[in-house]
Amino acid sequence: MPLSEPKYHEILLRLADARVKAIVVGMAAAVIQGAPTMTWDLGIVHHRTKDNVERLLGVLEDIDAVARGDARRIRPNASHLIGPGHILLETRFGDFDCLGAIDGSRSYEDLLEASVAIELDGRQLRVIRLDELLQIKRRAGRAKDLAGIPYIEATLAELARQK
Repeated sequence: MPLSEPKYHEILLRLADARVKAIVVGMAAAVIQGAPTMTWDLGIVHHRTKDNVERLLGVLEDIDAVARGDARRIRPNASHLIGPGHILLETRFGDFDCLGAIDGSRSYEDLLEASVAIELDGRQLRVIRLDELLQIKRRAGRAKDLAGIPYIEATLAELARQK
């Protein structure tokens, strides 16, 4: 994929239009909620039911999703998406990660209470709450996760001041 500005907005709109049940996670969730930073990928935890996976596959086909970093250009299928693993994709709009579970083994159902509904161009999306994302990043402890913590903390502090 050529180096260009990702257009995650386009992926999110397509997910919403297709009624894909998913929760935006990672730094994309922080950016959506006002964190003054950027991210190199968009990650979701999707509901791993047959119907939802079929809707997700329709979106993935529409955005030309293929396995990231694999010269064979493998397209995801239902068996890839129904399990708890991570499917790392590249699309015509940027890198897109479809995650069956995060933070140990927390699935879509496990994360619902830790998410909030937001509106994007008249469509509803779910994103992981900032306070929950902060805890997930701390537990993960990887360098890239730790680097995002100050942005999440600053955004939480600013939102608290605005209340």
